[in-house]
Amino acid sequence: MTVSPITVCVTGAAGQISYSLLSMLAAGSVFGPEQPVTLHLLEIPPALPALAGVVMELLDGAFPLLHSVTQTADPSVAFADADIAVLVGAFPRRAGMERKDLLEKNLPIFERQAHALNEHASKHVKVVVVGNPANTNAMVLAAFAPDIPRANISALTRLDHNRTMAQVAARLDVPVQSVAGVCIWGNHSSTQYPDITRATVDNVPVFDKLGGFEIVARDFIPTIQKRGAAVIKARGFSSALSAARAIANHLRSWVCGDEHIVSMAVPSDGSYGIKEGVFFSFPVRCMGDGVVEIVKGIEIDEFSKRYIDATAEELYAEREEALALLE
Repeated sequence: MTVSPITVCVTGAAGQISYSLLSMLAAGSVFGPEQPVTLHLLEIPPALPALAGVVMELLDGAFPLLHSVTQTADPSVAFADADIAVLVGAFPRRAGMERKDLLEKNLPIFERQAHALNEHASKHVKVVVVGNPANTNAMVLAAFAPDIPRANISALTRLDHNRTMAQVAARLDVPVQSVAGVCIWGNHSSTQYPDITRATVDNVPVFDKLGGFEIVARDFIPTIQKRGAAVIKARGFSSALSAARAIANHLRSWVCGDEHIVSMAVPSDGSYGIKEGVFFSFPVRCMGDGVVEIVKGIEIDEFSKRYIDATAEELYAEREEALALLE
């Protein structure tokens, strides 16, 4: 191998999402067919036996690009020299839990991981937060990892973006690759706004074909907002394969660049009136090598503004709850 391996840390590495993601990382479909990968896999101690089985499968896969695998329950070992960190592991939401309860459980997890990342990872590390509540977990992480540039931390909303593209394609009976112009605004939660007001198929606007404002509000938007719950109801588990695919898409766009406008939750810079201090999903351009630009100048109509304001208010409330818990 003449190319130096890229070190990727994945937390929650024995879970279902990681089970689908790790083979994508090892096979070269994320960083390219010439880029070797070193995997650092982090789990809690009770899950280490299951993680050992996952590592057996990775080795048995005989992936030419897989340079080495480290399995550990020690964050300082997992994040050592990491170029990429995929934070999948988080305390899961259980029956009867409010988002505040979920924040309280996850805050110490992401505080510990932030300290370990700050101390042991590459100074150029790129971090994507997947574990929910992802946007606010990313904010907490940024607060406790002061040496990592905030621009190097993001939260995953690519799954919602992909779901939106897929629904447009299905409803119009077109190939998904012909769909463009969609984006996700706000929080990765049931308040997210899947914006299809500028959706196109082969560069032709299709919002009216999708039913216009009334049908989009009544049917399309709730379908995306509740898609995760629908998957859980159907299969008994949360999204795994599609989530892994979205993480792979997110990383490839972020690291390698992307000609298309995609959706990422990034630190707000005040664009579109969103207050700084929260991680908000915007339409972005990925320029490569981790450089992301929020798309500017989009005209926000009253229909969209109502949804964007609602998801922003939820994130502001989560931020205040997180700050209160930190105190």
